[in-house]
Amino acid sequence: MTGKALDTIMAVLKAALITIVVASILNIPGHLNIPLFTEQVLVAVLGLALALTFLMFPLGARITGEEATAAKMLGDKDETRVGAIDLVLAAAALISCFYVAIRYPQLIVELVTRPWYGVLVASVIVLLVFEASRRVTGMALVLIVLALCAHALLGWMLPDTFASRPVSLSRLMVYLGIDTNALLGSTLQIAIVVVIPFIIMGSVLTRCGGSDFFAELAAALMGQFRGGAGKIAVFGSALFGMISGSAVANVASVGTITIPLMKRSGFPPHTSAAIEAVGSTGGQIAPPVMGAAAFLMAEYLQVPYASVMVAAIIPAFLFYAALFMQVDLEAAKHGIVGMPREARPPLWRVLRGGWHFTVPFAVLVYALLGWNMEAEYAALLATAVLIVLAMTVKHKGRRVTPREVLAAVIGAGGSVVDIIAITAIAGILIGAMAITGVAFSLTQQLLSLSGGDLVTLLIITAIASFFLGLPLPTVGVYIVLATLAAPALIQSGISPMQAHMFVLFNGILGMVTPPVALAAFAAATIARSDQWRTGWTATRMSWCAYFIPFLFVFSPALLMQGSALEIIIAFANALLGIFMGTIAVVGYLKAPIAVPWRIAYGVIAALVLWPGEASPAGIPLGLLGIALAVVAIAYEILRGAPAAQTLTPRG
Repeated sequence: MTGKALDTIMAVLKAALITIVVASILNIPGHLNIPLFTEQVLVAVLGLALALTFLMFPLGARITGEEATAAKMLGDKDETRVGAIDLVLAAAALISCFYVAIRYPQLIVELVTRPWYGVLVASVIVLLVFEASRRVTGMALVLIVLALCAHALLGWMLPDTFASRPVSLSRLMVYLGIDTNALLGSTLQIAIVVVIPFIIMGSVLTRCGGSDFFAELAAALMGQFRGGAGKIAVFGSALFGMISGSAVANVASVGTITIPLMKRSGFPPHTSAAIEAVGSTGGQIAPPVMGAAAFLMAEYLQVPYASVMVAAIIPAFLFYAALFMQVDLEAAKHGIVGMPREARPPLWRVLRGGWHFTVPFAVLVYALLGWNMEAEYAALLATAVLIVLAMTVKHKGRRVTPREVLAAVIGAGGSVVDIIAITAIAGILIGAMAITGVAFSLTQQLLSLSGGDLVTLLIITAIASFFLGLPLPTVGVYIVLATLAAPALIQSGISPMQAHMFVLFNGILGMVTPPVALAAFAAATIARSDQWRTGWTATRMSWCAYFIPFLFVFSPALLMQGSALEIIIAFANALLGIFMGTIAVVGYLKAPIAVPWRIAYGVIAALVLWPGEASPAGIPLGLLGIALAVVAIAYEILRGAPAAQTLTPRG
């Protein structure tokens, strides 16, 4: 099926999905005296999302998930037709999920005896989730969950170390498909109730011209400085990343503007693509609107989302500071100057034309921090403010029409299917581990493997996160390791916030690290550069992201845990160490730096960054590193030829 009929069906499904979610958050059924279980809302939205998945990613499609998002935004269309199998699966998803939604109050009582119809509908839902997840993320996560399901059925045959209590197939299917500790649990609930309102906000902001405003704002603020085009990419990606939370969508949206701009200014194509890929990836950890994994973290930690947002401020700043420094030094190294005055928009004109796009973010932050409002209500409030302003204040000579706003809100229904598919199968994963107790045993195995040493356990977790991040999206990586590794880290003596933030930060690296590197490869497509060269350049430019998680594990002040003085000292120390590390990576400050000196500066960076809490020698080593860093920077400035200083205006 193709054409108008398919578009109409998908529009109806998207509209129904968004309507149910918003009505549930605003408790409209309660105001109408219609009693509903939360699980009824979850399974109804799941059915709509599964149906949309089968229609949006038909059988035989050559690309799926975030690859499809990027391809669509870049104009690379997949002409695969929706076939009979896709329609049957979509219908099966709607029938089975709405059957459970309608009969849920009676069904949860009847399922105690596991009647055949209950087992059948639960099995159908589980299998549909497997197939939807395969279409969205590939086979990796599906195979992991299938292995855990096999362990639940056959684990009693394994040696005692890996054994589990016997579970029948009927009990397993009912538990995974309908129990609140599995598919219909907190993971899916957070995705539907909390994440979707932020996706709606991002969709409306993009449709109203917000992405253009932020790109122009970045150009007005950064275009005049050395390597201005690269700094526009960093700043613009950070701003837009706070809206989208998706690295690939960020690349496809912002990169189409910034990458050609960087190439014209003198950056090599692969470097231009790498800068955009790394900048876009950081959006998943940049407050106030982080990626979906951050909302799940708040649920796992049982803290307000605002607490996660505040904890991420300094690590996210350090991530972008490192990238900004690299862009500046790369520009100096290649003699890339700022944009001429006539090529960059005046700041006053940009703010005058789009000031209203900043108001919803102020409302969002104040609602979260000032009013302690729950994240979903804050997002809906900010979206409502955005809609009112967009319809009353002109941007580039026109106001947004109600029809455009409605189209943006409905369009968000198609943007959530991958998140729902991933969190749905993640719920099945959690259920499979819960029913067998394997999560506890694997945590104990990790502790045993590390010998109780925190550093060893951190390295094991980082390696596992890296390899999981190659085939899986950040949300999938976080859910797996938050269930398995985070408890072990907490038992090793660090706070829950440190443990979960460590997992989250390591989970984003697969976006820029070959062989998968979806964000880097999407950027390479725009830049028309070699994908592998772009991927490895992005890996080099994101070097700091491999170390920041270790920094805040041993320096909790970097997560805003401590006094104001402790936070300032830890932040300044980390910034100095990152600056020295960036000099070593780029090999330039005021003049080219020879390899032996780059190695020496890398060692100095390690000394500066060495956390005083890690060992008795930490503080003396850190002080030595700071002293050597000051001497090294002074030496490089004195020996370098006269050149434009960082952030020296041009024109």
